[in-house]
Amino acid sequence: MSVSRRQFIASTATTAASLGLMGLSSARGAETADIRIGVIGLRGRGKSHLDGFGNNVVAICDVDEEVLNDSAAKFQEKHGRNVDTLGDYRRLLERKDIDAVSIATPNHTHALIAVAAAQAGKDVYCEKPIAHNIWESRQVVQAARKYDRIIQCGTQARSSRSIQGAVDYLRSGNLGKVRYAVGTCYKPRPSIGKLDQPLKIPSSIDYDLWCGPVEMKEIYRPHLHYDWHWDFNTGNGDMGNQGIHQMDVARWLMGANALAPRVLSIGGRLGYDDAGDTPNSQIAYYDYPEAPLIFETRGLPHSKAGQKNWGASMDKYRGMQIAAAVQCEDGFVVAGSSYNSAIAYDNDGNVVKKWNDRSESHFDNWLKAVANHDRSQLNAEIQEGHLSSSLCFMGSISHQLGSEKPTAEIAEMVAGRELLANSFDRMASHLRANDVDIDTKDAITLGATLELDPATELFVDNDAANALRSPKQRAPFIVPNLESVDTRTAAS
Repeated sequence: MSVSRRQFIASTATTAASLGLMGLSSARGAETADIRIGVIGLRGRGKSHLDGFGNNVVAICDVDEEVLNDSAAKFQEKHGRNVDTLGDYRRLLERKDIDAVSIATPNHTHALIAVAAAQAGKDVYCEKPIAHNIWESRQVVQAARKYDRIIQCGTQARSSRSIQGAVDYLRSGNLGKVRYAVGTCYKPRPSIGKLDQPLKIPSSIDYDLWCGPVEMKEIYRPHLHYDWHWDFNTGNGDMGNQGIHQMDVARWLMGANALAPRVLSIGGRLGYDDAGDTPNSQIAYYDYPEAPLIFETRGLPHSKAGQKNWGASMDKYRGMQIAAAVQCEDGFVVAGSSYNSAIAYDNDGNVVKKWNDRSESHFDNWLKAVANHDRSQLNAEIQEGHLSSSLCFMGSISHQLGSEKPTAEIAEMVAGRELLANSFDRMASHLRANDVDIDTKDAITLGATLELDPATELFVDNDAANALRSPKQRAPFIVPNLESVDTRTAAS
């Protein structure tokens, strides 16, 4: 009887593991060595994908020819072998010798490529957020279900054994009932500048393909790459960039397994005038019936003087800069600033428990699930990525439908809600410390209060919000409509 290479490797891995002869890294190699991966998007997180999947990578893809060639040269130097290069993700997905893809392109093409990959029979590792809007995000989940694909979201905190320990601790009721959660993304984000004339796109970049489903418009920022995060046409601001990690941790700790039925955003792009249009200062309030979740984004330092050294001058909340805290009846937990630790405190601030366990490799976790074709083994299965991504999108939609109001009017409006009022007071004080005039002119945007049906993920009686939930796409880069079931059943 003939034995395939995959069968032989799996059998060898099982035997070695039973004998206690195999460490973690070698186990990964034996179980997953024949999974052939194509990496799409090679800047930023794409570099981490190349390092993380190195021995499995057989092809790489990027719309920027310079980035593509440079990545290929560095891969050859590091691994001693060449890797195939492609400029168009569609050509990569046509290849029958590629089993799976990892996606580290800009947000606005995540869903487009992930759904197409699932349709092509590929398993997928997709960076966060998994899409650019709520509707696209849901289609990625539907694609995983319809085509029976293993799709992991790149929210690495889900592979933290320490945070899992804190989750289990809270679920056991050790600190009593959850009262509220606060996520923070206090990360330095200086101005990206503004051009008087449109940016000239380098000839090495296929700009049509780079834009994909979104409007192909002129850009007035100095850099095409990375700063797309701060343009709603292509990005989701810092709440949908760094913040989604902490949003995910907060939601995980709370045990919230659906989208919030109500959302309100307060904030704006404040402290400078540049080509960006996403908030650099924002509060997003998610009114879950069991306990509210509030998310705070700050890109400015703690004061005007702090702008001389942004990275070392950011605010903190309960000692955390980029993390999540869940307040319960008898104490609180702080997690997410490090994937290898979490801390529980009593209400007097005394440490009652610590977790300091080394995290599992998020890449390895996906590879093992792919090897076994078992999505239950995933630490960040795509449904989890969809919910945390879409919470960020909800906050952005509220902001986009809002208008600038007097600070006193906003303060009066939130006065009856203690958690939100305290958060707004902190943000207002922060802005004043940065010499942002919020008292003599209307500077802060009061977002629209939106209601959403968690079962359908549609905004209630709000056409404008639903239009932003599912923006118009640009042909031929169309994400197919795969919606066919209630979201409550799609989660299973």
